[in-house]
Amino acid sequence: MPASSARQPFPSIEPYASGLLEVGDGNRIYWETSGNPGGRAVLVVHGGPGAGGRRGARKTFDPGVFRIVLFDQRGCGESLPHASDPAVDMAHNTTEHLLADMEVLREQLGIEKWVLYGGSWGSTLILAYAQRHPDRVIGIVLVGVFTARQREIDWLYRGMRMLRPVEWERFRLGGSTEYRDGDLVEGYRQLMEHAEPAVREQAAREWCAWEDAVIAHETLGAPGQYSAPADREQLAFVRICSHYFAHAGWLDDGQLLREAHRLAGIPGVLIHGRLDLSAPVRTAWELARAWPEAELRIIEDSGHTGSPALAESIFDAVARFAD
Repeated sequence: MPASSARQPFPSIEPYASGLLEVGDGNRIYWETSGNPGGRAVLVVHGGPGAGGRRGARKTFDPGVFRIVLFDQRGCGESLPHASDPAVDMAHNTTEHLLADMEVLREQLGIEKWVLYGGSWGSTLILAYAQRHPDRVIGIVLVGVFTARQREIDWLYRGMRMLRPVEWERFRLGGSTEYRDGDLVEGYRQLMEHAEPAVREQAAREWCAWEDAVIAHETLGAPGQYSAPADREQLAFVRICSHYFAHAGWLDDGQLLREAHRLAGIPGVLIHGRLDLSAPVRTAWELARAWPEAELRIIEDSGHTGSPALAESIFDAVARFAD
């Protein structure tokens, strides 16, 4: 599609309501609502895990049609306490906690059913939530499908060395000495719990440098986005990310694909970049085969961080759920 005819984001808007919701264990999650208070509810589930604080998704939805709900998952963005503080106990930050938080938020806002939108880790959390609460879901739009299987995690943090050997060797050497030839993710998780701030900060920089190496070819998207946030956000992102992936997201391996039958009757759109090396397209293809109501759209020029064509597909998919 010519650039001149591409659909543009909706204008920037501010939330009409926001707050910190008590969800237990001393945690308060940031939430906000914008758009039409009486419109169709859509929940934006951010990726990472730990990549909260981003509000650009508001412009994806027609504010005259949708009641747009954003929230920051535990420990990141504007949620409290913040995982950049080493004193924060990560034992109360798991997939089970996040799923429960989403239900508490839905009940707090008085929403009976909602559309779910998110990508990358957000797609993992959405699938887990929808399989547990299918009666609460109107439809689903996933971008960059990821299901936290061990093979997907291993590919991102070890298998990708075949394509980025120089950068991966730096990533390997930047990890814990004990784990350099083993579980690199667990090694980084332990470094992010180190008593010395300098050790945690260096580990966070090395992790983000590797994540950026994986998306460096994505000139139509957002290369360099992992190293861009402030140090506080980087620390939280890497601490949460390594914590979740060292535990394979607390999901049985392959669970979300095996349980895809629980999504029966829920329409979905799976949008995935052909050039996505962070989360290769095979996972989206496997999910589409297991979930007949889902439409798979492969965007040829897009990687994990998007492209104009991928953005156009997102606008089109979201519009399907406007009525």
